[in-house]
Amino acid sequence: MAEDKNTEQPAQGPDKAQDKAPGKVIEVDNLVTHYGEREILKGVTLDVRENEIMVIMGGSGSGKSTLLRHLMALEMHTSGTMKILGQDIEKLTAMEMFHLRKKLGVAFQSGALFSSMTVGENIMLPLYEHTDLDPTTREIMARMKLEVVSLAGFENLMPAELSGGMVKRAAFARAIIMDPKILFCDEPSAGLDPVVASALDDLILDMRAAMGMTIVVVTHELESAFKIADRLTILDKGHILMIGTVDEVRKSKNERVQNLLNRMPEDDTIDPDEYLGRLTGEEIGGDATL
Repeated sequence: MAEDKNTEQPAQGPDKAQDKAPGKVIEVDNLVTHYGEREILKGVTLDVRENEIMVIMGGSGSGKSTLLRHLMALEMHTSGTMKILGQDIEKLTAMEMFHLRKKLGVAFQSGALFSSMTVGENIMLPLYEHTDLDPTTREIMARMKLEVVSLAGFENLMPAELSGGMVKRAAFARAIIMDPKILFCDEPSAGLDPVVASALDDLILDMRAAMGMTIVVVTHELESAFKIADRLTILDKGHILMIGTVDEVRKSKNERVQNLLNRMPEDDTIDPDEYLGRLTGEEIGGDATL
């Protein structure tokens, strides 16, 4: 069992059998992060594999939100190395970083839809910022992504006309409009009733199957985590306690792992207002996200 250091390959069922081991789309080695005098991440080492769903869990103050910001290439670390899609982010120019971020989709907990725009306009926003596509093509792409998230025909509604679950689905549609290589989801089922949350879990699995992308999810919802994860990363106080499959985590003899799973609280989430730079390439700040 892989605890503290992950050395085992995850168990694979017949539907996940592959001719060769999947490539690594994210590689983190001995990552350390300080905020002032505080050390938040303490030698984190992990990889995220092509086409897998990696779920990151941890209690309050575990560092999982900080880790997510690093994986999204939105913060720089103090020491260690991190590669995203084969690129060492410390060595990228500002323009190279901008183009890398276009390959990453982000679905925030709040949905982060502009209330003054229709659902379709919200979903097309990244296309306006990053492409020269004509209006008709943009509209076709938006409708296609709405179909993926089971919101076909909702493009002319306003966000206020959607339920909480529909807002999350619309946020997913916007996050995948550029066909990202990696999709990051911050607390996707938070605030939803169990039926809607389960349907959103199914959507995450369906999107992975349909689009062949890697998905990284931060959640405190154990039921959702165990349903969607290929592997889980368990964080505690800036350290990785364990990286393993659902079965490995369930059967872990590590008392700290089991204690965390038994008292997993709702935790801080990524603030979407910080990340206008994902759309514009400008300095981080503002009021919208991809």
